[in-house]
Amino acid sequence: MTKNAITTRASKAIRVDQNAAAIYVASLGSESGRRTMSQVLNLIAGNISGNADALSLDWGALRFQHVAAIRSKLQEQYKPATVNKALAALKGAIRAAWQAGQISAEDYQKAVSVKGVRGETLPTGRELSSGEMAALLSACEDDKTNAGARDAAIIAVMYSCGLRRAEVIALDLTDYEIESGRLKIHGKGNKERTAYITGGAAHALADWLLLRGDNSGALFVSVNKGGAFGDSRLTSQAIYNMLQKRAQEAGVKSFSPHDMRRTFVSDLLENGADITTVSKMAGHASVTTTARYDRRPEEAKRKAASLLHVPYHGRG
Repeated sequence: MTKNAITTRASKAIRVDQNAAAIYVASLGSESGRRTMSQVLNLIAGNISGNADALSLDWGALRFQHVAAIRSKLQEQYKPATVNKALAALKGAIRAAWQAGQISAEDYQKAVSVKGVRGETLPTGRELSSGEMAALLSACEDDKTNAGARDAAIIAVMYSCGLRRAEVIALDLTDYEIESGRLKIHGKGNKERTAYITGGAAHALADWLLLRGDNSGALFVSVNKGGAFGDSRLTSQAIYNMLQKRAQEAGVKSFSPHDMRRTFVSDLLENGADITTVSKMAGHASVTTTARYDRRPEEAKRKAASLLHVPYHGRG
């Protein structure tokens, strides 16, 4: 089928419950995953036909040659990891089309046989140093309002448990057992795991709970400018804004919420924790994912580079 044929079919209205992209996105377990893959599929649809988006394209019309062409075009513009993520979304939509009877099994198998892009890119993000973590918590301690105690607890729990933002805001008071320090985490794909709050993180959380009280509901609630508690659950954007605010107060270089998670993994591995255990603690589907967070090889390269002597003494 030609690109023009796909364009023509894309111009016709397709019911959402019959749209393969919509079916695929709805099957994803997390809100962030659904949002990301929707954006990726919109990008792919626009590349196939300038007037199409994910909800208007006829994904069942795609064949091997179309997927191969899309792969080639994406490879010209994006890094291998991004291309492979896009291919995963594309194959997911085509699989949904096959399951809905919109493409034959033979054409489906040929279309999804296009291989991913090989290559390595430098790891994204960064880790926070122990000094930066201390500065962040100190900034929260200096804030004597309820927000200061809450933010210190959030930062301590995010770091010590390696939580994603969505996992932080999903926590309920009943998910935490004070006596044992056990925390039940609601992870991606409706998968639950446990973590244990110890040491300074336990102290920070205890200080917050003393103020929060034992009312049922979210573990971390909103706090207005006057310091009064709200009854609403925090949003992902609120977590992001809080971390940026505390970083500015602490004089810490800007970082993403996910960098807290990277720091959690790297610090555990640096201190001798087994990578399989760390993978389970992080809620990763495979150890391969955990390994991408490991920055020890970069530190090893830095130390190796310092062994070399460049005999340059300057012009002064």
